[in-house]
Amino acid sequence: MVELGSCPLPFRDYDKVTIAHGGGGVLTQELIQKLFIPAFGDAAADATPTDAATLAVGAGRIAFTTDSYVVRPLFFPGGDIGQLSVHGTVNDLAMAGAQPLALSTAFVLEEGLEMGVLHRIATSMGAAATAAGVGLVTGDTKVVDAGLADGMYITTAGVGVIPDGVDLRPERVVPGDAVILSGTIGRHGTAVMSVREGLEFGTELVSDSAPLNGLVESMLSVCPDIHALRDLTRGGMAAALCEIAEIASVGVRYVEAAVPVPPEVDAACGFLGLDPIHVANEGRLVAFAPAEEAEALVVEMPQHELGADAVIIGEVTEENAGVVTARTALGTHRIVDQPLGEQLPRIC
Repeated sequence: MVELGSCPLPFRDYDKVTIAHGGGGVLTQELIQKLFIPAFGDAAADATPTDAATLAVGAGRIAFTTDSYVVRPLFFPGGDIGQLSVHGTVNDLAMAGAQPLALSTAFVLEEGLEMGVLHRIATSMGAAATAAGVGLVTGDTKVVDAGLADGMYITTAGVGVIPDGVDLRPERVVPGDAVILSGTIGRHGTAVMSVREGLEFGTELVSDSAPLNGLVESMLSVCPDIHALRDLTRGGMAAALCEIAEIASVGVRYVEAAVPVPPEVDAACGFLGLDPIHVANEGRLVAFAPAEEAEALVVEMPQHELGADAVIIGEVTEENAGVVTARTALGTHRIVDQPLGEQLPRIC
């Protein structure tokens, strides 16, 4: 058998190919574009490459998204699987410019899971939803045999309303746009890895998991013409920039020194042999906006706690369409690639 992570798609013989553990980044996009969408046929005619689909409903528009959470361990510094499932789905809606309305929740529970653990996570989910201003309105529960679900898995789906005049799509990104990062990167992935592996780095690493809908609403209030937003989840900042560059057929150029990396994240990544730009975040975004609006955005964003470290890190170019480059401290430029598979599996 050939593992999926080592075999280019499409496949000539699916029966001889298996899924590799920890697959993410490029592999996920290949699965969507070259396996799922062709297999779904006409039913996927309106599928989009974004985390949330935009649908016309009467005279208005809604965003719709779904995601599954399999993070291990269930609890980590700064959060847990329940809180994470709410934040992740709210953020996918927010990246479409939507104001979240309601979420569904589905639990796969492992036989033997302590009821106290389930109660703690359910309580955390409720608190996270209340803080984000979204309801938990429907759901489902299944129980599987011991050893089959790492305690529990959670799937959430969400819907939100997109205000008139808001149009956030990668295709709208054009040369001349500014690239704005909402804050420091790498906290979530390194926090999960540190507790999972029992690693200590002299200071506690805490996940950045948070709902971004309030920050996005503030951003749109001063710049309704933001072209695109992306949350920096699996594959981190590098994956988000590479996806936008490819979809929009533009070049993206940023300055390495402008990217805020917390010292504890830098130390952890050095120990683990990782690049912080590839490490997942759950409360950070990158925005592509007209250059003339960029300064107003970085003045407004710090008014919200999740945008306190907002900074312009780069620009969109006509050159090198589909390619992301970084200017190093030495003044040279290097090509930034999509991570080949997920470096830190099971972090969301």
